[in-house]
Amino acid sequence: MNIREHYSLRALNTFGLEVKARYFCTLATLGGLRTVWQWQQQHPNLPVLFLGGGSNMLFVEDFPGLVVQIKLMERTIIGSDSEYTYVKAGAGENWHQFVRWTIDQGLAGLENLSLIPGTVGAAPMQNIGAYGVELKDHAYEVFAVDWKTAEMRHFSVAECGFGYRNSRFKSLEPNRWLIASVTFQLPTKPTWHLDYAGVKEHIQGEVNARSISDAIIAIRQSKLPDPAQLGNAGSFFKNPMISDEHYQALREQYPQLNGWILEEGVKVSAGWLIDHCGWKGKRIGDAGTYDQHALVLVNHGQATGAQIWQLALDIMDSVEQRFGIRLVPEPHIISGGALVQYS
Repeated sequence: MNIREHYSLRALNTFGLEVKARYFCTLATLGGLRTVWQWQQQHPNLPVLFLGGGSNMLFVEDFPGLVVQIKLMERTIIGSDSEYTYVKAGAGENWHQFVRWTIDQGLAGLENLSLIPGTVGAAPMQNIGAYGVELKDHAYEVFAVDWKTAEMRHFSVAECGFGYRNSRFKSLEPNRWLIASVTFQLPTKPTWHLDYAGVKEHIQGEVNARSISDAIIAIRQSKLPDPAQLGNAGSFFKNPMISDEHYQALREQYPQLNGWILEEGVKVSAGWLIDHCGWKGKRIGDAGTYDQHALVLVNHGQATGAQIWQLALDIMDSVEQRFGIRLVPEPHIISGGALVQYS
């Protein structure tokens, strides 16, 4: 394994930030972890960061330790029964390409998660979700390695602690488990999810996994900027969950505020809150919010991670002052070699 120094991460984060890793390497096999362990023993005071596609990460500054890009590649149909086909994917696989590959194999279940940026390994960290489907709905097990102890473990879906844009890997045990692969159970008799955000209206021809995937791609491309053209990490904030009492009080002032009633409370739109604080399309230097979707923070070219993060903090303060709701970022915020925790 070749460890390089002062390595640019601009092509490895979807904000397109010009940040550098003091040290950098790629991990193509789990056996390569031995080199990472040895490196950390030699540099005990420097952090190690495992990086997938860089689509859910904001570097506030240069990373002072070792960045390890995960390149564990695998796509395998490992078996089937009367209800499911079981498919295993390596953590380094591009998520969208993997979804389209499952469709090419005649399988369904992941089509609503098309065009989500990032890798398979990052997907369970966030419990990615879109258009009425979450990763946990079709995950079977996650294979992960405790990279400091070399313990290898298979986690069932229940053990993963999946929640809304959350998992044990993200919040309960951050920086402990290196996700190596994910196995999915894809139903023999799929249930189509068509009633979210106009999906049905975008389908052309027969309803199947491919036509739904095509519709999702078209919708996402119409709403979200292409990171290759305008740096971004997709939705920057989680849709907040508030109490029913808080929601009803807000509705008296803002009748147009919609909410989704769930067991744990009422989910409201972070994009609506940000828009109604006047942030949509606003630009401060090269850091800004997308003019078509207030929930998306963008890099217009030369913004730094610190500038984008300051914009995020200003938005959070603004929404809290007006609505009494503290927004929580979706991306990992990396500052000073450490993960900034928000919950």
